[in-house]
Amino acid sequence: MFEFTIDATSGPARTGTLTLPHGAVETPVFMPVGTQGTVRALSPNDLRRVDATLVLANSYHLHVRPGEQVVEKLGALHRFMGWDRPLLTDSGGFQVFSLEGFRRVDDDGVEFQSHVDGSRRTLTPERATEIQWVLGADIAMAFDHVVPGGADVATARDALERTLRWLERCRKRHAELAASHDARMPRSTSDAGHSSQRAVVASCNQTLWPILQGGAHLQLRTEGLRRILDLGSWTGLAIGGLSVGEPKAVMYDMLERLEPKLPAIPRYLMGVGFPEDLVAAVERGVDLFDCVAPTRHGRNGSAFTPDGPVSIRNAEHRDDPRPLDATCDCETCTTFSRGYLRHLFMAEELLGLRLLSLHNVRYLIRLAEAMRAAIRRNAFGPWAAEWRRRYLHSGSA
Repeated sequence: MFEFTIDATSGPARTGTLTLPHGAVETPVFMPVGTQGTVRALSPNDLRRVDATLVLANSYHLHVRPGEQVVEKLGALHRFMGWDRPLLTDSGGFQVFSLEGFRRVDDDGVEFQSHVDGSRRTLTPERATEIQWVLGADIAMAFDHVVPGGADVATARDALERTLRWLERCRKRHAELAASHDARMPRSTSDAGHSSQRAVVASCNQTLWPILQGGAHLQLRTEGLRRILDLGSWTGLAIGGLSVGEPKAVMYDMLERLEPKLPAIPRYLMGVGFPEDLVAAVERGVDLFDCVAPTRHGRNGSAFTPDGPVSIRNAEHRDDPRPLDATCDCETCTTFSRGYLRHLFMAEELLGLRLLSLHNVRYLIRLAEAMRAAIRRNAFGPWAAEWRRRYLHSGSA
């Protein structure tokens, strides 16, 4: 049920198929972010039409509002948000550590103040695991301690150690929940003689992925990776704590140095979603990405195109009959002119926010498709060089 096959490689870049309970996902893949059970301004049908196959939702936000019990009562997260394809839930670690106001961290967990009603709440590794189990996503993330990109060695070491201790607790609690789930499942005669661990894997509909921390310090990242792998086998691995304020060159260098050390399982770079970063990370062996950038920038009038970003509010688009991107097959580009899209933004019409968000998500999904095709041709290097020449050095960019 949780399988990953690498279908082709081109240098460190690889394309593969990740099989999950709610469907198969071709990698590299971009995950639109549905923080509160919805990708802002887009419906599940919109996401299906642009061929999104995997969506991220955030357990912290859903825990605070409406509460995981409400989601469970309404059929778990897939039914709650009307999405029948694979889901991944973030543990809430990044959101908790990004909160302004009261927040207290110790080895037990994090006490924080809800951004919704101001109430005091506590999130532990066990609770983060339980919340995600109730939500029912295909992939759950371990609870981690995130530090800013410029953190010194001592600060990054402290966060790494805490993240590893929390990972052991997440793993234990997830195994307990899976075993309880398995005990309630009817067992066929073919299960006789199988170990309990194999039975859990066979019937559990969720997998847990660890998160590698360590800041911008390769020695810490290398040690953290070794200790994660020493804990047992995993169906995937996330790389956290990058794209959190450090220069992009630092992120690229870290990925390049880590790549030879990483196992062949799916590699998920958290919180990365600008086109140039996706290309650079795939070039360094990364498989999965998520970010709010495409929808946030879309709502602010900025669109990704093959010739670089376009600000649709600019006066030059006032009477422009061209589509936003002549190569794109999304509803926005096949139906409306740049002039009309600018009009929507200048008139503050909500349709404009939806149309640019829709296009930007489709752009990243098409970008992933193009990268997969280049890898299958064993031509990722030349393809990436040509893509950069156009995207980063055109007049529009």
